[in-house]
Amino acid sequence: MEPLDFAVILGYFAVTVGIGVWVTRRQRTAGDYFLGSRDLPSWTVLLSIVATETSALTVISVPGIGARGDLTFLQLPLGYFLGRILVAWWLLPGYFAGHQETAYGRLEARFGVATRRLFSGAFLVTRFLGDGVRIYAGAIPLALVTGWTAPTAIVAMGVVTVGYTWVGGLKAVVWADVVQLVIYLAGGVAALTIAIGMAGGLTGTLDLAAAAGKLRVIDWSIDLSKTYTLFGGLIGGALLTTASHGTDHLIVQRLLATRSLGDARRALIGSGAVVVLQFLLFLMVGTAIWAAGRAPESIPADQVFPRFIIDALPTGVAGLVIAGILAAAMSTISSSINALASAVTHDFYSTLTGKTDPVHLMRVGRAVSLGWGAALILGALGFYGYASGNDTPVVVLALSIASVTYGSLLGTYVLAQVPRVAGRDVAIGALAAMAIMLVVVFSRRLAESGAFGFLEPLGRLAWPWYVPLGTALAIGIGWLAARILPPAPRPEVAR
Repeated sequence: MEPLDFAVILGYFAVTVGIGVWVTRRQRTAGDYFLGSRDLPSWTVLLSIVATETSALTVISVPGIGARGDLTFLQLPLGYFLGRILVAWWLLPGYFAGHQETAYGRLEARFGVATRRLFSGAFLVTRFLGDGVRIYAGAIPLALVTGWTAPTAIVAMGVVTVGYTWVGGLKAVVWADVVQLVIYLAGGVAALTIAIGMAGGLTGTLDLAAAAGKLRVIDWSIDLSKTYTLFGGLIGGALLTTASHGTDHLIVQRLLATRSLGDARRALIGSGAVVVLQFLLFLMVGTAIWAAGRAPESIPADQVFPRFIIDALPTGVAGLVIAGILAAAMSTISSSINALASAVTHDFYSTLTGKTDPVHLMRVGRAVSLGWGAALILGALGFYGYASGNDTPVVVLALSIASVTYGSLLGTYVLAQVPRVAGRDVAIGALAAMAIMLVVVFSRRLAESGAFGFLEPLGRLAWPWYVPLGTALAIGIGWLAARILPPAPRPEVAR
C-alpha cells in the first residue's frame, strides 16, 4: 500500500473514532445510548438506513454481479422501495403508539412477553449469522491491499469498530454512518469514472455493454428458479424489505430514534429511492470494469472490484475506495452491535429481572455491546472458513440466511391482525416455518451430498422467493394451529 493510500484510510479511522468520542458528552440513560435520545433528524436517519443495509456486500458483490451478468438485479431494489411504502403505512404507526424500545415490544401487548422474547431471539440469531457474512466480506479488500490474512483483517476491522460503538452508542453509529455513506459513494463514483475512461469513454462502455446484452433491466419470465425477474423482484423484494425494515430491530431502532412518525416515514421512504440509485451505481461500476477488460473469469466475482482497486486505481483514489469499503463494513458491524445489545438489554435482561432504571440499563447495554462485538468477529471468522473457494456472491449468502427468519417474523405481524390467534399459535407457525426454510435454503447442498437427492427441486428455488414462502408457511401453520388447538390462556405481560 502506498503512503498516501494509507494516510487516507488512517484519516477515515480517525474521523469515525472522533465521532464516537464527541457524542458521548450527552449520554446519561439507555434511551440516549440505544435510541439517540429520540431526537435524530430524519435526513441523518435516512442516510444511516442506507449505509446500514448496504454494508460491504453492496460495494464488493454488486460490482461482481454487474461484471458477470446484466442490470436485472435492479428489479430487487424496485421491490425494496414498494416494501418501504408498505411498512410506512402499515407498521410504523404501531411503533409510535406508546413508548417502545425495540421492534418486539409491540408483540408483547398482543401475544405476551414469551412471544416478545421468542422473536427477539430469532432476530439475535439471524443478525448474528447474516452480519458474520458481511464482516467477512468487508475484510476481503483489507486483506488484499495489506497482505494480511483474511482472519487478521477481520479482527483488526472489528476491534476498531467495537471501540467507537461501545463509547458512543446509536448516535455515534448514525453520525458515523453519514460519513461512511459519503465516503463509499465517493469511492464508487471515482472507480466508475476511471473504469469508463479505461474502456474508451462513456459511449464506448455503453456500446460494448449493450452489444453483450449487459444493459438489460427487466426480465418478464415467470420462473421461480431464476434469481432476478420482475415478478420475483417486486414480490420477493417487497416482502423482504417489509420484514427487514418493519420487523428487524436493526432498522426499526433507527426509525424509533426520529422525532415523530412523519420523520420516520420520510426517512424510510426516502432511503428507498437512494438505495435504487446506489445499486445502479455499483452495478455500472462492475459493467465498466468488464468493458475495460478487468474482470477475467479466472477470479471469483467477489474479487473483481477489489482486484480492480489494487491493479488499476491511482494512488490516493485507491485509498479512498478502500476506505469506502471499510466504511460500509464498519457501518454494518457498529449497527449490529448496538441493535443486538439493545434487544438483549430490553427484551431479555429488563423483562427477566424487572429492572427498568435507564441509567443501570445503559451500563448493562455497554457491557453487552462488548460481548456482541467479540461474537460477531468470531462469526465472521467462521464464515471465512465456510465461504473460501466458493464463487457464490456473499450478498446472496447473507440474504439467504436472513430469509430463514424474515418470513416467520412478517407472518407473525400479519397474524397479529387475526383476533383468535394467540402467542402459542404464532410460535408454532414461526418455528415450523423456520425449520422448513432451513431445509429450503440448504437444500441444494443437501441434495448434492447424495443422501437427500429428493430435495433437488427445492434447491432450484431462487432466493428472492424465500421470504414469500416463509411468510406463507408461518401464516398458514399459525392459522391452522389457532383453529385446531383449544383456546390459549391470556398472555403474560412483563411488569
